[in-house]
Amino acid sequence: MLWLLTVLVTVAHFVALAYIGLGGFLAWIWPRSVYVHVLFAAWGIAVNVFSLACPLTVAEDFLREQRGLGPLPGGFNEYYIYGTLIPHSMLPFVAVGALLLVAVSYVGVYVLWRQRAGDPRSGHGHSLRLG
Repeated sequence: MLWLLTVLVTVAHFVALAYIGLGGFLAWIWPRSVYVHVLFAAWGIAVNVFSLACPLTVAEDFLREQRGLGPLPGGFNEYYIYGTLIPHSMLPFVAVGALLLVAVSYVGVYVLWRQRAGDPRSGHGHSLRLG
């Protein structure tokens, strides 16, 4: 059972990272979701800039310790992503790309918000009108 919980926390961590990078685009469809995404994005930046402990990493380390494995060497990103999914030499480019991705998604949110605010046919921001 602990193995399954550890896997679920790890999967949740990957989903959270994907949401940090791509969740702003969900706000193009569901505008109010941008508030949740801002919290996730701010947390993602804070964890990396200020070396804060991520609650998902803490949970995974706890579950690993209960299984006798010890904490993740270097943390979640260092263990699963850096040098594994993304080569160390590419990390600065990926970081800039991720920030640009979030910025582009927020520009899109703003543009769509302005369109909806000026178009009474848009129906309170619940639909996305293309064209």
